[in-house]
Amino acid sequence: MNDSNEVKLHFLDYWRTIRLRMGLILLTFFLVMVTAGVTTYFLPKQYFSKVTMEVKSDFSAKVGTFGPGSLRGSYDPQFVATQFQILQKTEILYPVIERLDLIKEFSPPGVRLPLQQVYFRLKGAMKLQEVRNTGLIEIGAFDTDPQRAANIANAIAVVYQERRQNDLEKETTAGLDQLKDEVERKRKDVETTAATAMQIRARDGIVDPEPDKENSNVGYTTQNRLTVQTEKNSQELRVLELERQMDLINSLSPAQLQDALKTLGIDDPTVSRNLPLLQDAMAEKARLTNLGLGPNHPRVKAWDAQMETYAKILSDQLNTIKVTQGNRLRLEKDKLAALTTESKNSREVEAEEKAKMVEYIEAKNKAIQARKILDTLDLSYQQQKMIGVIQQPSAHIWEKAEKSEIPAKPNVPWYMFMAACVGLAIGVGLAFFIDYLDTSVKTLDDVERYLQIPVLAVIPNNVSILMKNAADSSDAEAYRILRAAVEFNKPYRDANTFTLISGGPGEGKSTTLNNLAFTCAKGGYNVLVVDADLRRASQHHYFDVENTFGLTDYLLGRAEIDEIIKTTKIDNLSFIPSGVLPPDAVGILNSQRMTDLIAKVKSQYDLVFFDSPPILGVSDGSVLASEVDITIMVVQHRRFPRVMLQRVKQAVLNVGGRLIGVVLNNVDAKHDDGYAYYYNYNEYYGPRRNAPKIEAPAPQLAARPRETQREEY
Repeated sequence: MNDSNEVKLHFLDYWRTIRLRMGLILLTFFLVMVTAGVTTYFLPKQYFSKVTMEVKSDFSAKVGTFGPGSLRGSYDPQFVATQFQILQKTEILYPVIERLDLIKEFSPPGVRLPLQQVYFRLKGAMKLQEVRNTGLIEIGAFDTDPQRAANIANAIAVVYQERRQNDLEKETTAGLDQLKDEVERKRKDVETTAATAMQIRARDGIVDPEPDKENSNVGYTTQNRLTVQTEKNSQELRVLELERQMDLINSLSPAQLQDALKTLGIDDPTVSRNLPLLQDAMAEKARLTNLGLGPNHPRVKAWDAQMETYAKILSDQLNTIKVTQGNRLRLEKDKLAALTTESKNSREVEAEEKAKMVEYIEAKNKAIQARKILDTLDLSYQQQKMIGVIQQPSAHIWEKAEKSEIPAKPNVPWYMFMAACVGLAIGVGLAFFIDYLDTSVKTLDDVERYLQIPVLAVIPNNVSILMKNAADSSDAEAYRILRAAVEFNKPYRDANTFTLISGGPGEGKSTTLNNLAFTCAKGGYNVLVVDADLRRASQHHYFDVENTFGLTDYLLGRAEIDEIIKTTKIDNLSFIPSGVLPPDAVGILNSQRMTDLIAKVKSQYDLVFFDSPPILGVSDGSVLASEVDITIMVVQHRRFPRVMLQRVKQAVLNVGGRLIGVVLNNVDAKHDDGYAYYYNYNEYYGPRRNAPKIEAPAPQLAARPRETQREEY
């Protein structure tokens, strides 16, 4: 029902626009109609005649190095278009002008027009058209004299046909001569390369039972080396797997032993038998303790003794398993070392054999390839000599042009109908020009209609960095509204990690994040800002700190979390710079260390804000959206089209992010009627210029993790 009302409203808006601009639409319509009528009346009458001709590709007539078929290709979609261009060139039209004496025909009495001017007039009178799904083309000509129009069309077709045939005959003759020369050159190459291979074979004492065949003698060394290399690779994988198992076993406790051994595929009867007994004893002791029996009760002591016995057995068996696995690992490493040595030796032997044979094999292959090419060239030459120049014509005229009795131009009914359509289209187009061109986000309804998510706040344009202002300003009220909206729209209570994303650069994402974090810190929250925009870091400029050490150092394992967190001059606000991104470390946000960092700071701070690059530019934004609890989209007012914003939303949803709303940024609330109430509200509730200053409260402790604060309390 709502969709139906919305459509009706849009229709009424369109009709209102047309009604208000009806004078402009009618004026445009009548101007176009009058212009078309006057123009049509004074246009001279022109007659049209056309020739229907079949054109074929030249591939069938050309002589190729490897025969006619070597140049024959599939259907060329540009062939007809190319022929249309050729038909309009001087090589075709100059002979037509000469045959029909068009200089005299087109020149006024007593004046002789230059050849080039007659050429351009003839070119403008031509009309070329392709007959769909056929090899036919139509060559037409317009002229005020109907007979001359027919003569021009016929002359163009004849000249083009003759020119195509002459060119093809020349190409065929030249191709046969070139092919004959190539056969002679290749015959000499065969004799030279064969003699060279024979000399090398005699010099080095090489025995080749089949000197005319490729790969006639394949040694065993290459196959043996490949076998050894395959075994070596398999052994390396086996050693790596045993080392992984050994590391896991060394880190186990007796209570973890049974489940880990099942995962590793190790079936130990001692563990399978005693671990359940240990677990039963622990359960029985817990049951007795719950019944009120003290630790010195005989029954409790008895179960303690049994638990110690089972634990001792499991501990001893764990040591036995470790020793067994260690011995097995050493054996496999010894085998790997032997395979490595064998692989090295086989490579050396293979290199020696190949060094002896490489010169001969190269000369032999050259001789064989030269002989193959010679055979192909000689066969092609003999075939084309037999075929000769017997070819089907490449252009054939099927229908000659005839004198027309009815003028083709101007078509008055068609011209006036088109003028009416164009007049209406121009008039209506002028009325809707601005609305149809502007597809950006203009109102809150645009955001909620196309993205189906709420608008959390509207940020006015020209906002400043709040932490650098000495006093409160009206700009801060927008971020306080945003802070409240975020609190009410949190998907669950413990959601405290945020990232602000945008579709492209320059939408104010980093500024919005910084001001929101500052506002939350002023509200008493313990806030951490993490500059995770590793491609174009900017937060360190707002905090006036160096960016030489930070998040990248932690992700690359060069520092711990506590080392990269910096306190700021703002109470309750901490900061992690991005650090310098090494050239070979792109994409390091998608790592386990980043996941661990998010998990740790989530438990230490009330609110954590991650600055990210544009989500449609690089993958880092998608990674952050998938890891944090809440994602907020920043949209610049009247900048990007709605389709792009839908892609941003879909990019967040595709990675499993939680998008709770949109921040409409850089809004000219003072001059845009749709947002005037935001401007009035901020001016009314913002700080007054002449209001007395209120002394600031006593400074609080610097921002620190939540655990530290709880201990001090």
